[in-house]
Amino acid sequence: QVQLVESGGGLVQAGGSLRLSCAASGAASGRTFSTYIMGWFRQAPGKEREFVAAISWTGDRTIYADSVKGRFTISRDNAKNTVYLQMNSVKPEDTAVYYCAAGRDIVVRRGTREYDYWGQGTQVTVSS
Repeated sequence: QVQLVESGGGLVQAGGSLRLSCAASGAASGRTFSTYIMGWFRQAPGKEREFVAAISWTGDRTIYADSVKGRFTISRDNAKNTVYLQMNSVKPEDTAVYYCAAGRDIVVRRGTREYDYWGQGTQVTVSS
């Protein structure tokens, strides 16, 4: 069982930056943090949870939602069992609860069903 804890959320003005972190612990037997794909998702009030970004085991492949491409960057530090989401040039529409997720697949994916473990989320609010 993998536990994920997000941090770094808060209130930021439009155009500003924020860095989210997700610390992982308790990897399944025979696995390590470096053998999980990691993703960030978000959910705004009244909306479904949506994909933001994902990263491969080694970090050599990343994918992004069109709405954040060029503004957000996902990265990971396998030595620290941590994945990050650097958010630049944020917009009011980025306001949401942001969730970190881990998946046992080897292919980087966008669907929520492809991820096996989820954190509790961290609130990001962007003021205009």
